[in-house]
Amino acid sequence: MGEERSGPLRGVLVADFSRILAGPYATMLLADLGADVVKVEGPGGDDTRTWMPPVREGVSTYYLGVNRNKRAITLDLTDAEDLALARRLAHRADVMIQNFRPGALRRFGLDYDSVAAANDRIVYASISGFGAGAGADLPGYDLMVQAASGLMSLTGEPDGPPYKAGVAVFDVIAGLHAAVGILAALHHRQQAGTGQHVEVNLLSSALSGLVNHASAHVAAGVVPSRMGNAHPSIFPYEPLPTADGELVVIAGNDGQFRTLCQVLGLPDLPDDPRFRRNQDRTAHRAVLRPLLVARLHQRTTDEWFRDLRAAGVPCTPINTVDGGVALARQLGLDPVVTVDGVPGVRHPIGFSATPPRYHLPPPGPGEHDAEIRAWLAG
Repeated sequence: MGEERSGPLRGVLVADFSRILAGPYATMLLADLGADVVKVEGPGGDDTRTWMPPVREGVSTYYLGVNRNKRAITLDLTDAEDLALARRLAHRADVMIQNFRPGALRRFGLDYDSVAAANDRIVYASISGFGAGAGADLPGYDLMVQAASGLMSLTGEPDGPPYKAGVAVFDVIAGLHAAVGILAALHHRQQAGTGQHVEVNLLSSALSGLVNHASAHVAAGVVPSRMGNAHPSIFPYEPLPTADGELVVIAGNDGQFRTLCQVLGLPDLPDDPRFRRNQDRTAHRAVLRPLLVARLHQRTTDEWFRDLRAAGVPCTPINTVDGGVALARQLGLDPVVTVDGVPGVRHPIGFSATPPRYHLPPPGPGEHDAEIRAWLAG
Protein backbone atom coordinates (compact mmCIF):
# COMPACT_ATOMS: atom_id res chain seq x y z
CA MET A 1 0.00 0.00 0.00
CA GLY A 2 1.25 3.49 -0.80
CA GLU A 3 4.80 4.33 -1.83
CA GLU A 4 7.69 1.89 -1.87
CA ARG A 5 9.56 1.74 1.42
CA SER A 6 13.07 0.78 2.39
CA GLY A 7 14.74 -0.36 5.58
CA PRO A 8 15.22 -3.61 7.48
CA LEU A 9 11.46 -3.91 8.17
CA ARG A 10 10.37 -3.27 4.60
CA GLY A 11 7.27 -5.31 3.82
CA VAL A 12 6.04 -5.51 7.43
CA LEU A 13 2.51 -4.11 7.85
CA VAL A 14 1.69 -2.82 11.33
CA ALA A 15 -1.89 -2.16 12.43
CA ASP A 16 -1.38 0.39 15.19
CA PHE A 17 -4.39 0.61 17.50
CA SER A 18 -2.33 2.21 20.28
CA ARG A 19 -2.36 5.78 21.49
CA ILE A 20 -0.56 8.21 23.79
CA LEU A 21 3.12 7.20 24.25
CA ALA A 22 4.34 3.62 24.79
CA GLY A 23 2.63 2.11 21.74
CA PRO A 24 3.12 5.05 19.37
CA TYR A 25 6.78 5.28 20.35
CA ALA A 26 7.25 1.58 19.57
CA THR A 27 5.50 1.85 16.21
CA MET A 28 7.42 5.00 15.24
CA LEU A 29 10.67 3.10 15.80
CA LEU A 30 9.35 0.31 13.56
CA ALA A 31 8.14 2.82 10.97
CA ASP A 32 11.53 4.54 10.84
CA LEU A 33 12.99 1.13 9.97
CA GLY A 34 10.67 0.60 7.01
CA ALA A 35 7.51 -0.93 8.47
CA ASP A 36 4.26 0.31 6.96
CA VAL A 37 2.39 1.58 10.02
CA VAL A 38 -1.31 2.35 9.80
CA LYS A 39 -2.35 4.44 12.78
CA VAL A 40 -5.96 3.75 13.72
CA GLU A 41 -7.71 6.42 15.77
CA GLY A 42 -11.23 6.69 17.06
CA PRO A 43 -13.38 9.72 16.26
CA GLY A 44 -11.84 11.60 19.20
CA GLY A 45 -8.29 11.03 17.96
CA ASP A 46 -5.14 10.20 19.90
CA ASP A 47 -5.24 11.85 23.34
CA THR A 48 -1.85 13.47 22.78
CA ARG A 49 -3.25 15.59 19.94
CA THR A 50 -4.81 17.68 22.72
CA TRP A 51 -1.85 17.63 25.13
CA MET A 52 -0.58 21.19 24.70
CA PRO A 53 1.28 23.49 25.06
CA PRO A 54 3.81 23.40 23.55
CA VAL A 55 2.59 23.44 19.96
CA ARG A 56 4.00 23.79 16.48
CA GLU A 57 1.64 25.43 14.00
CA GLY A 58 -1.30 24.45 16.19
CA VAL A 59 -0.27 20.80 16.61
CA SER A 60 0.84 19.30 19.92
CA THR A 61 4.59 18.68 19.95
CA TYR A 62 3.91 15.69 22.22
CA TYR A 63 1.96 14.07 19.37
CA LEU A 64 4.55 15.11 16.79
CA GLY A 65 7.32 13.48 18.81
CA VAL A 66 6.10 9.89 18.43
CA ASN A 67 4.04 9.64 15.23
CA ARG A 68 6.15 10.27 12.15
CA ASN A 69 6.35 7.86 9.20
CA LYS A 70 2.76 6.64 9.76
CA ARG A 71 -0.49 6.79 7.81
CA ALA A 72 -3.63 7.65 9.75
CA ILE A 73 -7.21 6.45 9.44
CA THR A 74 -10.18 7.27 11.66
CA LEU A 75 -12.36 4.27 12.46
CA ASP A 76 -15.35 4.19 14.80
CA LEU A 77 -15.41 0.65 16.18
CA THR A 78 -19.08 1.07 17.16
CA ASP A 79 -19.93 1.56 13.47
CA ALA A 80 -20.44 -1.75 11.64
CA GLU A 81 -18.72 -0.68 8.41
CA ASP A 82 -15.75 0.84 10.20
CA LEU A 83 -15.44 -2.22 12.45
CA ALA A 84 -15.37 -4.45 9.37
CA LEU A 85 -12.48 -2.36 7.99
CA ALA A 86 -10.65 -2.54 11.32
CA ARG A 87 -10.95 -6.32 11.32
CA ARG A 88 -9.83 -6.51 7.71
CA LEU A 89 -6.75 -4.45 8.58
CA ALA A 90 -5.93 -6.74 11.53
CA HIS A 91 -6.41 -9.82 9.35
CA ARG A 92 -3.99 -8.50 6.72
CA ALA A 93 -1.37 -7.17 9.11
CA ASP A 94 1.90 -8.76 10.15
CA VAL A 95 1.78 -6.93 13.48
CA MET A 96 -1.05 -5.49 15.54
CA ILE A 97 -0.34 -3.38 18.60
CA GLN A 98 -2.90 -2.02 21.06
CA ASN A 99 -3.05 -0.56 24.54
CA PHE A 100 -6.77 -0.70 25.31
CA ARG A 101 -7.83 -1.82 28.76
CA PRO A 102 -7.24 -5.60 28.94
CA GLY A 103 -10.22 -7.40 27.43
CA ALA A 104 -11.81 -4.25 25.97
CA LEU A 105 -11.32 -5.31 22.33
CA ARG A 106 -12.97 -8.70 22.77
CA ARG A 107 -16.45 -7.36 22.05
CA PHE A 108 -15.19 -6.01 18.73
CA GLY A 109 -13.52 -9.26 17.66
CA LEU A 110 -10.15 -7.50 17.79
CA ASP A 111 -8.66 -9.37 20.75
CA TYR A 112 -5.73 -11.71 20.17
CA ASP A 113 -7.75 -14.92 20.00
CA SER A 114 -10.22 -13.50 17.49
CA VAL A 115 -7.57 -11.93 15.26
CA ALA A 116 -5.29 -14.99 15.40
CA ALA A 117 -8.19 -17.26 14.41
CA ALA A 118 -8.35 -15.39 11.09
CA ASN A 119 -4.65 -14.56 10.80
CA ASP A 120 -2.41 -17.12 12.48
CA ARG A 121 0.72 -15.24 11.36
CA ILE A 122 -0.17 -12.15 13.37
CA VAL A 123 2.29 -10.85 15.94
CA TYR A 124 -0.14 -9.23 18.35
CA ALA A 125 1.34 -6.90 20.96
CA SER A 126 -0.66 -5.76 23.98
CA ILE A 127 0.56 -2.99 26.27
CA SER A 128 -1.12 -2.49 29.64
CA GLY A 129 -0.32 -0.65 32.83
CA PHE A 130 -0.38 -3.49 35.34
CA GLY A 131 -1.00 -6.66 33.33
CA ALA A 132 -4.13 -8.49 32.23
CA GLY A 133 -4.77 -10.26 35.55
CA ALA A 134 -5.51 -8.74 38.94
CA GLY A 135 -4.23 -5.34 37.80
CA ALA A 136 -6.36 -5.12 34.68
CA ASP A 137 -8.61 -2.43 36.18
CA LEU A 138 -5.71 -0.03 36.86
CA PRO A 139 -5.14 2.59 34.12
CA GLY A 140 -1.64 2.62 32.66
CA TYR A 141 -0.43 6.15 33.20
CA ASP A 142 3.32 6.56 33.58
CA LEU A 143 3.06 8.68 36.73
CA MET A 144 1.05 5.94 38.44
CA VAL A 145 3.75 3.42 37.57
CA GLN A 146 6.56 5.72 38.71
CA ALA A 147 4.76 5.93 42.05
CA ALA A 148 3.77 2.26 42.32
CA SER A 149 7.10 0.79 41.19
CA GLY A 150 9.25 2.66 43.69
CA LEU A 151 10.98 5.05 41.27
CA MET A 152 9.54 8.12 42.97
CA SER A 153 10.83 6.87 46.31
CA LEU A 154 14.32 6.97 44.76
CA THR A 155 14.04 10.42 43.18
CA GLY A 156 14.71 13.61 45.12
CA GLU A 157 16.76 14.73 48.08
CA PRO A 158 17.02 12.36 51.08
CA ASP A 159 15.13 14.78 53.36
CA GLY A 160 12.69 15.97 50.68
CA PRO A 161 9.53 14.59 49.07
CA PRO A 162 9.57 11.91 46.36
CA TYR A 163 9.63 13.20 42.79
CA LYS A 164 8.72 11.83 39.41
CA ALA A 165 11.30 11.68 36.64
CA GLY A 166 11.24 14.56 34.19
CA VAL A 167 10.03 12.33 31.35
CA ALA A 168 7.52 9.46 31.12
CA VAL A 169 10.42 7.05 31.44
CA PHE A 170 8.44 3.83 31.87
CA ASP A 171 6.21 4.54 28.88
CA VAL A 172 9.39 4.84 26.84
CA ILE A 173 10.92 1.67 28.33
CA ALA A 174 7.67 -0.25 27.77
CA GLY A 175 7.63 0.96 24.17
CA LEU A 176 11.18 -0.28 23.71
CA HIS A 177 10.25 -3.62 25.28
CA ALA A 178 7.25 -3.88 22.96
CA ALA A 179 9.44 -3.21 19.92
CA VAL A 180 11.98 -5.82 21.04
CA GLY A 181 9.19 -8.34 21.68
CA ILE A 182 7.66 -7.70 18.26
CA LEU A 183 10.99 -8.16 16.49
CA ALA A 184 11.67 -11.38 18.41
CA ALA A 185 8.21 -12.72 17.53
CA LEU A 186 8.70 -11.83 13.86
CA HIS A 187 11.97 -13.76 13.88
CA HIS A 188 10.21 -16.73 15.49
CA ARG A 189 7.50 -16.53 12.82
CA GLN A 190 10.14 -16.86 10.11
CA GLN A 191 11.16 -20.16 11.67
CA ALA A 192 7.79 -21.52 12.85
CA GLY A 193 5.40 -19.91 10.39
CA THR A 194 3.00 -18.64 13.03
CA GLY A 195 2.69 -15.52 15.13
CA GLN A 196 2.05 -15.14 18.84
CA HIS A 197 0.81 -12.80 21.55
CA VAL A 198 3.42 -10.40 22.95
CA GLU A 199 2.40 -8.84 26.28
CA VAL A 200 4.11 -5.87 27.90
CA ASN A 201 3.03 -4.01 31.01
CA LEU A 202 4.43 -0.81 32.45
CA LEU A 203 4.97 -2.16 35.97
CA SER A 204 7.09 -5.10 34.79
CA SER A 205 8.99 -2.75 32.48
CA ALA A 206 9.51 -0.42 35.42
CA LEU A 207 10.90 -3.12 37.69
CA SER A 208 13.22 -4.24 34.90
CA GLY A 209 14.20 -0.62 34.31
CA LEU A 210 15.04 -0.09 37.98
CA VAL A 211 17.97 -2.50 37.35
CA ASN A 212 20.46 -2.19 40.24
CA HIS A 213 17.84 -0.83 42.64
CA ALA A 214 15.44 -3.69 41.95
CA SER A 215 18.32 -6.15 42.18
CA ALA A 216 19.36 -4.67 45.54
CA HIS A 217 15.97 -5.66 46.90
CA VAL A 218 15.35 -9.03 45.24
CA ALA A 219 18.95 -10.26 45.60
CA ALA A 220 20.01 -8.71 48.91
CA GLY A 221 16.83 -7.66 50.70
CA VAL A 222 17.85 -4.00 50.60
CA VAL A 223 15.20 -1.31 50.17
CA PRO A 224 16.97 1.58 48.38
CA SER A 225 16.13 5.15 49.34
CA ARG A 226 16.50 8.66 47.95
CA MET A 227 20.06 9.93 47.67
CA GLY A 228 19.54 13.05 45.59
CA ASN A 229 22.06 12.96 42.75
CA ALA A 230 24.39 10.53 44.52
CA HIS A 231 24.91 6.89 43.54
CA PRO A 232 24.57 4.12 46.14
CA SER A 233 27.51 2.09 44.83
CA ILE A 234 29.95 4.52 43.16
CA PHE A 235 31.74 7.69 44.27
CA PRO A 236 32.28 10.17 42.76
CA TYR A 237 29.27 9.78 40.49
CA GLU A 238 27.29 13.01 40.85
CA PRO A 239 27.32 16.77 40.18
CA LEU A 240 30.03 18.60 42.13
CA PRO A 241 30.17 22.39 42.53
CA THR A 242 32.75 24.46 40.65
CA ALA A 243 33.58 28.17 40.77
CA ASP A 244 30.54 29.07 38.67
CA GLY A 245 28.19 26.09 38.61
CA GLU A 246 28.26 22.31 38.71
CA LEU A 247 30.01 19.56 36.82
CA VAL A 248 28.97 15.91 36.74
CA VAL A 249 32.11 13.96 37.66
CA ILE A 250 32.40 10.17 37.48
CA ALA A 251 35.13 7.79 38.56
CA GLY A 252 33.71 4.42 37.64
CA ASN A 253 36.92 2.56 38.41
CA ASP A 254 40.17 3.01 40.27
CA GLY A 255 42.09 4.14 37.19
CA GLN A 256 39.61 6.92 36.47
CA PHE A 257 39.83 8.08 40.08
CA ARG A 258 43.62 8.24 39.91
CA THR A 259 43.45 10.31 36.71
CA LEU A 260 40.85 12.61 38.25
CA CYS A 261 43.10 13.22 41.22
CA GLN A 262 46.08 13.95 38.99
CA VAL A 263 44.14 16.61 37.05
CA LEU A 264 42.83 18.11 40.29
CA GLY A 265 46.31 18.28 41.75
CA LEU A 266 45.60 15.70 44.45
CA PRO A 267 48.03 12.90 43.45
CA ASP A 268 48.26 11.36 46.92
CA LEU A 269 44.54 10.67 47.39
CA PRO A 270 44.42 7.37 45.44
CA ASP A 271 47.02 5.90 47.84
CA ASP A 272 45.03 6.83 50.94
CA PRO A 273 43.58 3.56 52.32
CA ARG A 274 40.20 5.26 52.67
CA PHE A 275 40.05 5.97 48.93
CA ARG A 276 42.05 3.18 47.31
CA ARG A 277 39.14 1.14 45.93
CA ASN A 278 35.66 2.10 44.84
CA GLN A 279 34.05 0.48 47.87
CA ASP A 280 36.45 2.46 50.09
CA ARG A 281 35.58 5.73 48.37
CA THR A 282 31.87 4.97 48.63
CA ALA A 283 32.16 4.19 52.34
CA HIS A 284 34.11 7.40 52.98
CA ARG A 285 32.32 9.73 50.58
CA ALA A 286 31.57 12.21 53.39
CA VAL A 287 35.32 12.69 53.83
CA LEU A 288 36.32 12.54 50.16
CA ARG A 289 33.66 14.84 48.72
CA PRO A 290 34.85 18.04 50.45
CA LEU A 291 38.41 17.38 49.29
CA LEU A 292 37.31 17.17 45.65
CA VAL A 293 34.95 20.14 45.94
CA ALA A 294 37.66 22.35 47.43
CA ARG A 295 39.74 21.86 44.26
CA LEU A 296 36.83 22.13 41.84
CA HIS A 297 35.81 25.46 43.42
CA GLN A 298 39.04 27.00 42.17
CA ARG A 299 38.08 26.99 38.47
CA THR A 300 35.02 27.25 36.25
CA THR A 301 32.89 24.41 34.96
CA ASP A 302 34.09 24.93 31.37
CA GLU A 303 37.75 24.93 32.40
CA TRP A 304 37.44 21.72 34.41
CA PHE A 305 35.36 20.09 31.65
CA ARG A 306 38.05 20.87 29.09
CA ASP A 307 40.92 19.49 31.16
CA LEU A 308 39.14 16.46 32.63
CA ARG A 309 37.73 15.48 29.25
CA ALA A 310 41.19 15.75 27.70
CA ALA A 311 42.51 13.40 30.38
CA GLY A 312 39.74 10.86 29.79
CA VAL A 313 37.78 11.45 33.00
CA PRO A 314 34.01 11.03 32.47
CA CYS A 315 32.40 14.41 33.10
CA THR A 316 29.90 16.85 31.63
CA PRO A 317 28.21 20.15 32.39
CA ILE A 318 24.51 19.95 33.25
CA ASN A 319 22.68 21.11 30.13
CA THR A 320 19.12 22.13 29.49
CA VAL A 321 17.43 20.23 26.65
CA ASP A 322 18.56 22.80 24.09
CA GLY A 323 22.11 22.30 25.32
CA GLY A 324 21.77 18.54 24.93
CA VAL A 325 20.66 18.95 21.32
CA ALA A 326 23.46 21.44 20.70
CA LEU A 327 26.04 19.05 22.15
CA ALA A 328 24.80 16.23 19.91
CA ARG A 329 25.24 18.57 16.94
CA GLN A 330 28.76 19.48 18.05
CA LEU A 331 29.61 15.79 18.29
CA GLY A 332 28.37 15.15 14.75
CA LEU A 333 25.39 13.03 15.84
CA ASP A 334 22.91 15.02 13.69
CA PRO A 335 20.11 14.76 16.28
CA VAL A 336 17.36 16.48 14.29
CA VAL A 337 15.65 15.31 11.11
CA THR A 338 13.00 17.28 9.25
CA VAL A 339 10.16 15.76 7.25
CA ASP A 340 8.06 18.16 5.17
CA GLY A 341 9.04 21.00 7.45
CA VAL A 342 8.33 19.15 10.70
CA PRO A 343 11.46 18.62 12.82
CA GLY A 344 11.88 15.55 15.00
CA VAL A 345 14.56 13.64 16.86
CA ARG A 346 16.61 11.24 14.74
CA HIS A 347 16.08 7.49 15.15
CA PRO A 348 18.62 6.38 17.77
CA ILE A 349 19.96 3.30 15.96
CA GLY A 350 22.45 3.44 13.11
CA PHE A 351 22.58 0.76 10.39
CA SER A 352 25.44 0.39 7.93
CA ALA A 353 23.32 -1.21 5.20
CA THR A 354 19.67 -0.33 5.90
CA PRO A 355 19.47 3.09 7.56
CA PRO A 356 16.25 4.57 8.93
CA ARG A 357 14.16 6.57 6.51
CA TYR A 358 12.14 9.71 7.20
CA HIS A 359 9.48 10.21 4.57
CA LEU A 360 6.16 11.01 6.24
CA PRO A 361 5.46 13.76 8.78
CA PRO A 362 3.14 12.90 11.70
CA PRO A 363 -0.29 12.55 10.08
CA GLY A 364 -3.28 14.74 10.69
CA PRO A 365 -6.50 13.12 11.95
CA GLY A 366 -7.68 10.65 9.33
CA GLU A 367 -5.23 12.12 6.81
CA HIS A 368 -5.00 8.91 4.78
CA ASP A 369 -8.62 7.80 5.17
CA ALA A 370 -9.41 7.64 1.45
CA GLU A 371 -6.22 5.79 0.52
CA ILE A 372 -6.47 3.20 3.31
CA ARG A 373 -10.20 2.65 2.98
CA ALA A 374 -9.83 2.01 -0.75
CA TRP A 375 -7.01 -0.45 -0.09
CA LEU A 376 -8.98 -2.31 2.56
CA ALA A 377 -12.03 -2.48 0.31
CA GLY A 378 -10.00 -4.03 -2.48
